Amino acid sequence: MVLTLDNLILMAEDQLTEYSTDALKIEKLRRKIGIALTFKEQQKLKQELIAQMPQGFWAKKLEKERQTFALPFWGIAGLGLLLGISSQQYLDFLAPAIALPIAIKIQQIGWKLQAQTLLLKTFEDIERKIAN
Repeated sequence: MVLTLDNLILMAEDQLTEYSTDALKIEKLRRKIGIALTFKEQQKLKQELIAQMPQGFWAKKLEKERQTFALPFWGIAGLGLLLGISSQQYLDFLAPAIALPIAIKIQQIGWKLQAQTLLLKTFEDIERKIAN
């Protein structure tokens, strides 16, 4: 089985679902990556990951505060749903139909950015361990 960058990102996303410290997440990922890939393959995938990761200000903010960015859209969706049901204004159902997919997409993008950062930290940790 050949691990691709997408598979590694999915592994990092799986680690994000666990409630533990970043150090423990990195340690678990490091073991999995160390078993499956040679150091040369790891370096190649690390360079590919660095090239793929967005480096802008908004990407960094979204990674750190994805829930803050999505919160207004969750609120709009909930309020539109509440108003649409309570006042039987069917036009109010348009707000959840628009805001809900936006909130979900913001969460997904932030989650993926967080997983990519965790994977990059894991690659750097492996390099540090090998250097020592």
